[in-house]
Amino acid sequence: MGNLMKVLTRDLDNNGGNFFLDFENAQPSQSEAVVWESVKETLLEAQVVLEELQTYRGAGEEIRQAIQSPGLDGVQEKAWSSVVPLVCKLKSFFEFSQKLESSLRCLLDVLTSVGTCPTQQLEQKQALARQFAQILHFTLRFDELKMKNPAIQNDFSYYRRTISRMRINNLSEAGSEVNNELANRMSLFYASATPMLKTLSDATNKFVSDNPDVPLENTTDCLSTMASVCKVMLETPEYRTRFTSEETVLFCLRVMVGVIILYDHVHPAGAFVKTCNIDMKGCIRVLKEQPPSSVEGLLNALRYTTKHLNDEATSKQIKNMLQLN
Repeated sequence: MGNLMKVLTRDLDNNGGNFFLDFENAQPSQSEAVVWESVKETLLEAQVVLEELQTYRGAGEEIRQAIQSPGLDGVQEKAWSSVVPLVCKLKSFFEFSQKLESSLRCLLDVLTSVGTCPTQQLEQKQALARQFAQILHFTLRFDELKMKNPAIQNDFSYYRRTISRMRINNLSEAGSEVNNELANRMSLFYASATPMLKTLSDATNKFVSDNPDVPLENTTDCLSTMASVCKVMLETPEYRTRFTSEETVLFCLRVMVGVIILYDHVHPAGAFVKTCNIDMKGCIRVLKEQPPSSVEGLLNALRYTTKHLNDEATSKQIKNMLQLN
């Protein structure tokens, strides 16, 4: 991802202090080790998930043949044998989303804990902050790939129709890897344009509701600080010139957008009001300065997966920047 992952940001407590977050080289302290090792396993699996999603080709041709020539010998069996392993893969992606949710909650537990302000937590637990950023990077990347691959929905829809037909005709469901209850949950997951991001948004909301002893500001300040970190890194020539690849830029952009969306779902007023700790105009400006092909999915994530963008309290300037008017 490049050599630069040290980011300067203002202290949210307005005490004039500054600190660096090392997203690339930060190593866990003894106090971070248990959580870090647990989340590390999830992040290693995340790389496998992305590789499998990138190579997901679908069974479109076999399904078309089965639909167009239902009586032709062998076409139904061929379509079924092609779809089943793909659905197994989709099942593994869905199950991984639950692991990702668990890892996110573990990190939030530490980074928003009572007794130390979130800014200090991020500064003192940089290895966990790095993992938090990597989770968001994975999430945005997964959803970008999923949105570009209609075969995922087509394969799963065909699988569910076939299973339903087997039940109606009292036929054997041999080879069925997903029971009806799991199929319903997977269907809801894949129906979302951004399923991993929705999983994390729901998990962050649940974390807040499940931990009433943790002030909401602990969570929102953690998220807004991360957004500021990425924005400063992207817009400051001193940092930007140290990037060694475009992937570093995309990493920061995805993390910035991810924490904005989580903040917008958790904070009662959202991320687009004037009192928000996130410089939304600056963040959008940074996004729009990038090549359109690399950020259109991220801009769409802000347009369509945030909760408060269309509120009356959102300024016309922000809506115009995102071309909502």
